[in-house]
Amino acid sequence: MKKLTFLVVLFMLAHTTFAGGILTNANQSAQYVRMLSRNASTQLDAVYFNPAGIMEIENGLHLGIHNQSIFQTRTITSGFPYLMNKEYEGKISAPAFPDFYAAWKKDKFALSFMVGPVGGGGGAKYEKGLPSFERPVSAIPASLTASGIPTTKYSSNISFEGTSVFWGLQLNGSFKISEAVSVAAGVRVNMATNTYLGHLKDIKINPNQPAFGAAYNGSSMESANRFFTDAATTLNGWSTGANSFATGLQPIVSGGGGTVLLANGTAVGLSATQVAQIQGLLGAAGLTPAQIGGINIQTARATLAAASPTFAGKAALMTANAAGTADKIVDTKQTGTGYTPILGINISPNDIVNIGIKYEHKTKLSLENNRNPNDNYDLFGKSVRSDIPGLIMVGMNIKPIPKLLASISYNQYFDKGVNWGNNLYGQERIIDKNSREVAIGYQYSLTDNFALSFGGLSSKSGVSQQYQSDFSYSNSSYTGGFGFQWKFSKAITLDAGMLYTSYYDKTKSFSGFSETYDKENVGFAIGLTYSIF
Repeated sequence: MKKLTFLVVLFMLAHTTFAGGILTNANQSAQYVRMLSRNASTQLDAVYFNPAGIMEIENGLHLGIHNQSIFQTRTITSGFPYLMNKEYEGKISAPAFPDFYAAWKKDKFALSFMVGPVGGGGGAKYEKGLPSFERPVSAIPASLTASGIPTTKYSSNISFEGTSVFWGLQLNGSFKISEAVSVAAGVRVNMATNTYLGHLKDIKINPNQPAFGAAYNGSSMESANRFFTDAATTLNGWSTGANSFATGLQPIVSGGGGTVLLANGTAVGLSATQVAQIQGLLGAAGLTPAQIGGINIQTARATLAAASPTFAGKAALMTANAAGTADKIVDTKQTGTGYTPILGINISPNDIVNIGIKYEHKTKLSLENNRNPNDNYDLFGKSVRSDIPGLIMVGMNIKPIPKLLASISYNQYFDKGVNWGNNLYGQERIIDKNSREVAIGYQYSLTDNFALSFGGLSSKSGVSQQYQSDFSYSNSSYTGGFGFQWKFSKAITLDAGMLYTSYYDKTKSFSGFSETYDKENVGFAIGLTYSIF
């Protein structure tokens, strides 16, 4: 039986975005939630989506605060033979997902600032763990039964919780170089913090092997760690005893007593106790009572000599299994900082069309691991890489009539240029294509102060099937959003919206089984903008 390994959701949260790429949150304002297309924004959220477009707002100081409450459900269905069709559900929640914006504009120049969760931003709880946690545990009964130790049941206590947030502090400078063209440059400081708290403990089984202890009679659930420890102790004792008797019987064989039946060993100097002990070891080596009754001393010595290293090998395996089924606790915090250069251009040839383009450079981000003293499982090592891929965002707003605004946005995440290490199975994660998004949004003004909006977004993931695992998977999806904008006055504007994301199921094939991955998001947002002209 292979050594059991405690597997935790490595980067699960860091890779859990609510709208955007594999690691990038694009949902950075209430306007986004209600419309889904903001890449050509000329309102305050342009600080993030279209920094050059901030030149289209009026002169003055503009402040905005937004909050989203976002909830995601992940469902993994296992096709592993011992977990057939068992579902594992993870709840990921971000009741507070705030963004703050500030911009100051004077004629042809503007400074702008934002802070918000550009990656992660939520907490996850898997009360029953994941298939990768339970697969090795569920295989224990069948593995023991195949090795001659009948076992039919198992139980365990598995839990995992984690939080992740990549806070982004972004500063832009924007400049209008002509009536139609504005440019921007900026930098975002990304401060990442991940926490992982989980355990795999109290693994129990019902082995039927009294030779390792009277309690192991198949009728009760016993500690797997204690069983394997007792088994290793017993097997090591057998190995030592077999080697000792093989050595001790050699003089009898050399003296011509090798053909004497072991059962008559007292005739050649063995005690009755020694004969019984040797017979017991031969039984442990797999001989039947009939074979033991008919074996002579020479054959018994050879059998014991061969059995000793076999017992030792089995003892080593049981020792490894004991370590694998011991209680495991992970209590780790990861922190790191990375910097993202940003460039933007906005083209506004007339009052009908506005075009925004933003490019974000790839961000190198290394996370240092800090284990608490109760963490007895060094899961991550000293550091891990969690680079943020480069990104280009292109958008166009069209206003065919004064009351109607139509918007289209396109995002491409350069995932192929990022190394995210290995997947759960020790394989390098493979990205087939860069992921991309296309969104269309509409806003219609019922009055000068009140507008309704809605939008749709299609997200296409470019990961390979090999990339997917229960701790980190990326599925293509469709998102719908709607909401409203209410201008209380020239200075104060309220935005509110809701979005829902439906993901395509993805199935990964393994050797002899498969797993299906699904998830869904729902989010609510509200934002308030205040301007001082």
